Amino acid sequence: MPPRSEPTESCRPALLVRTRGNRRTLEFQDGDIQSEMLLSHPDALVLDYARAMMCFALFAPAPRHILMVGLGGGSLAKFCYRHFPRARITVLEISAEVIALRNQFCVPSDDARLRIVHTDAADYIRGAPASVDVILVDGFDAAGMPEALGSAQFYTDCRRALRTGGVLVANILAYDPLHDTLVARLRQAFGGRACDFHGIAGNNHLLFGIKAPPRGHPQEHGHPHPARLRQRLRGYLMRHRGLRFPFLNRLLARALVAWLARRPV
Repeated sequence: MPPRSEPTESCRPALLVRTRGNRRTLEFQDGDIQSEMLLSHPDALVLDYARAMMCFALFAPAPRHILMVGLGGGSLAKFCYRHFPRARITVLEISAEVIALRNQFCVPSDDARLRIVHTDAADYIRGAPASVDVILVDGFDAAGMPEALGSAQFYTDCRRALRTGGVLVANILAYDPLHDTLVARLRQAFGGRACDFHGIAGNNHLLFGIKAPPRGHPQEHGHPHPARLRQRLRGYLMRHRGLRFPFLNRLLARALVAWLARRPV
């Protein structure tokens, strides 16, 4: 199936930025909240799915390069910029209108660590070298997730762009008519080394794909945890879909985000 043609800027539905008390939201239409920010704490993760995406740190605790698909209100970019100070962050966003809102959502200016690129993510990742530790795919518009961000080729390109041991986190809506097809494509691209955390974020179904090392390949060095312990943790989470029960997985995500926010850097 060919990728869906992207609408031009002139025919995109207008984005809504709303401020209610201490909260500012980015909405595609009235009530359809895409991103949410606390004015008193702009770097905090408010939405469940955003906290859940940070579970990549269970697999890649010390990323050097984080690649994000979709800027939105910048929640993921701001959190990672603050709490992964040794990581370089590249954000791919196709909408100039979304990028123009970055100041309203307190997204830092581009610098040596953060770069927001106005581009088609599928095209960018297709040509990216294998130099990324984490890829976070959270690309939606008013019509849902673009087809190009759920194709078999896209997931294959993501795996190739990851370093050995790298992690892809894909946000797929549980009610998407193509949900089962998207899950199957991602699992196939990662050779079955993919898991979810059951019920961790409601209708946002998050899939984690791990780029395994070739057989006999030595583990990468530089991570803060012993390789054997990390392998056991990965194995348990992938076998049991996290902590088995949805409420425990939600607590896991909250606890992990709280730990990341408080750990010394």
